[in-house]
Amino acid sequence: MKIKGSLTARIAALFAAMAGGMLIVAGIVFDRAVSIHFDELDLHDLSAKFSILETLLASVNSEEALSDLPAQISNVFSGYDSIAICIELPALESQPAICDSRIDQMRDSFVAAGSNHPIKWKDLSGKAFIGQGMSMDVPVSYSVQANVFIALDISHHQHFLESMRLYLGIGILLATVFAAILGWFAAKKGLEPMRRVASAASVLSAKSLGQRLSLEDAPSEMQELVKAFNGMLERLESSFDRLNDFSADIAHELRSPISNLMTATQVALSRSRSADEYSEVLQSNLEEFNRLARMISDMLFLAKADNNILPIRNESVQLEKEVIALFEFYEALADEKGLSLQLYGGGSIQGDQLMLRRALSNLLSNAIRHTDSGNTIDVLIEELPDKGIRLSINNPGKVIPADQIPRIFERFHRVDPSRSRNGDGTGLGLSITRSIVEAHGGEIAVTSNLKSTCFTVILPIRE
Repeated sequence: MKIKGSLTARIAALFAAMAGGMLIVAGIVFDRAVSIHFDELDLHDLSAKFSILETLLASVNSEEALSDLPAQISNVFSGYDSIAICIELPALESQPAICDSRIDQMRDSFVAAGSNHPIKWKDLSGKAFIGQGMSMDVPVSYSVQANVFIALDISHHQHFLESMRLYLGIGILLATVFAAILGWFAAKKGLEPMRRVASAASVLSAKSLGQRLSLEDAPSEMQELVKAFNGMLERLESSFDRLNDFSADIAHELRSPISNLMTATQVALSRSRSADEYSEVLQSNLEEFNRLARMISDMLFLAKADNNILPIRNESVQLEKEVIALFEFYEALADEKGLSLQLYGGGSIQGDQLMLRRALSNLLSNAIRHTDSGNTIDVLIEELPDKGIRLSINNPGKVIPADQIPRIFERFHRVDPSRSRNGDGTGLGLSITRSIVEAHGGEIAVTSNLKSTCFTVILPIRE
């Protein structure tokens, strides 16, 4: 059976059902115990009455004593209206009439049940009886068998049992209702932290993500939920902060080329110019358009990476060949800054060659840009024992502050905010590199100290 409604109502109903079920079982056991006890009392009473009759019949040793038997039985059991007795002497043609009308109708049932097997019945008036038949010896002038039937009126026991069952039913019903009310209050109190979570969630907005739920008044069962909710708020707050920073950074990055385009165009239109001057303005505008196009392309690439829809080709990539090709591409820039490039080791993996080359190009250009003249940039490729490739790019340069390292791969993030972006970079190179590495199932990290800064990429060797 499926219980619908609130969780509090479900818990209260379940609590009431369990309590009611246990009380019903206890009531049935109690009723059975009381019934067995009354049956034992009735059988003991019957046994006592049979013993009395057996003594009386044993004293009947003459016809005269036999004729006085009804009077003796009447005297012995006077005042016991709840007892019915019937005695038959089949061997004697003439015998005193000793048979109670309340038991006369059940003699055949006694005979069918046999000796020592009591039976129960109700008469036409609704009274309940328990009776038993037994054979006894009567030494009149010779030994004869007597069929003795005794019945006890047990209506008072039945009335007690019926009343007890009625009171038990009412008590169980009231106790079940009380258990439901108690379960409802207990569930409502126990679920209070959940309601606080719901209340806090209902008022959440981008401007109110700083609030946290307290663990002090939360029960132990709810502390994991409260911790998870607070953790979710922390992640949301961090994500919204990064989103706000990203929005501000992208606005700043887009404003610069657009401002340059507008300024150059306004200056060009301020007066008549020659064809060469217009050509120079258009060439300058083209450079800004190219910068905007690269930025938009990089943002689209990151958007695909965030949604796991990057098309990755599965081809064999010789990493040392890719690095050598990049060394040749950046040779002129390195010579201009007085830098030398060194490669150690080698290895191959399965992946997208163009994407991996782009990631390595971003790391190498970043190293060249932040390395002082006269130093060497080392690239180390080595195979790991657990079937992976580790590629490290180590360059001497300014130390990256420890608080900036966790954000080094964020979009448009600057280690030194006071510095404007120079060159043709869009500020998305390291973010794109991380997306490419993670798309290949790898991971990237950076360490920095007073001697050098090292970017480490670990890529798995996939089949």
